[in-house]
Amino acid sequence: MKKTYLFTPGPTQVPPEVTLAEAKPLIHHRTSEFSNIFAKVTDGLKYIFQTKNGEVFIFASSGTGGMEACVVNTLSQGDKVAVVKGGKFGERWAEICEAYGVEVIPVDIEYGKAVKPDLLDYLLKKERDVKAVFVTQCETSTGVVDDIERIANVVKGHNVLLIVDAITGIGVHPLMMDDWGIDIAVAGSQKGCMLPPGLAFVCVAQSAWDAIEKSILPKYYWDFKKMRKGLGNKTTPFTPAISLITAAGKALDMIKEEGIENVWKRHARLAHATREGIKALGLELFAGEASSNVLTAVKSPEGIDINSAIKRLRDETGVTITGGQEELKGKIFRIGHMGYVNDFDIILAISAVEKCLYENGYKIELGKGVSKVQEVLVSCKK
Repeated sequence: MKKTYLFTPGPTQVPPEVTLAEAKPLIHHRTSEFSNIFAKVTDGLKYIFQTKNGEVFIFASSGTGGMEACVVNTLSQGDKVAVVKGGKFGERWAEICEAYGVEVIPVDIEYGKAVKPDLLDYLLKKERDVKAVFVTQCETSTGVVDDIERIANVVKGHNVLLIVDAITGIGVHPLMMDDWGIDIAVAGSQKGCMLPPGLAFVCVAQSAWDAIEKSILPKYYWDFKKMRKGLGNKTTPFTPAISLITAAGKALDMIKEEGIENVWKRHARLAHATREGIKALGLELFAGEASSNVLTAVKSPEGIDINSAIKRLRDETGVTITGGQEELKGKIFRIGHMGYVNDFDIILAISAVEKCLYENGYKIELGKGVSKVQEVLVSCKK
């Protein structure tokens, strides 16, 4: 018998309670029953974005759809923006902007490194007509976390918008919309929010509305003005993903019950244990000190076909971790530890990594990584 375990950077494991909520009989979306569910979910989303003044829009789409919505609602053709490109998803911001005729000033960061806020300060002093800065909180492709609080302190001193991809970071690392002065942040359902893929959440601060009113890029489904009007009626302007939104209500209840600060602490503790287990096996972290609590990116051992090893592990045991993307393919592997995860998930994940590498020729002492993980988890109690 083979069970399945997801330790990927997304999608992540979904709690049974959330799956059951999604399986409830379908209701009509233009009813008071759904409006009450919708209002509760939007309120719960404001909690994880840590905002009282912002508005959260729910799109039936992947996180990338939410990213596109951020671009088309705030900019016009020919506008100039700065985009932090430290991995595949930072590069996606640039690709979306370029698709709409927006001029991109790339802030190229070495893969595995975090952007230095001073670099953005220098760029914004040099390029006076930049309209927005696009940054990724947690770069899923490299395992790096950027310091959004320090970046926000720099950006808001230059009177430009700060737009954050928090798709992977939300519910894992702190993200304080109001306190840090973030203008727009986008999140997705399938990571720290403990839901299946299919929803994008966009939090819009009041500070962003002047740019939204001036934007003339084409938009129809992605229109924030339409979404704002629908929000006033406790609904969306177009057919919502009813079952996913119902499930989101349960997932957000679970996060509230644990407390968002405790959720952040849990992720930090489990990420620390994972990294220590990896180092005990003689492996090197790809992102070093910039490693996020979302996932651990590990340099592949020499002489190991890591992608083949990962496939064999998945096919034989049901445990799924992931390799690198694009230019990092074959060079790293990634262990996701976000969302619905606890101590024993991390023990299992490191055990699976040991088995995977050992059976593919990597010389390790079986149990060494698992032992270290348990030692850390016991010494760093909840």
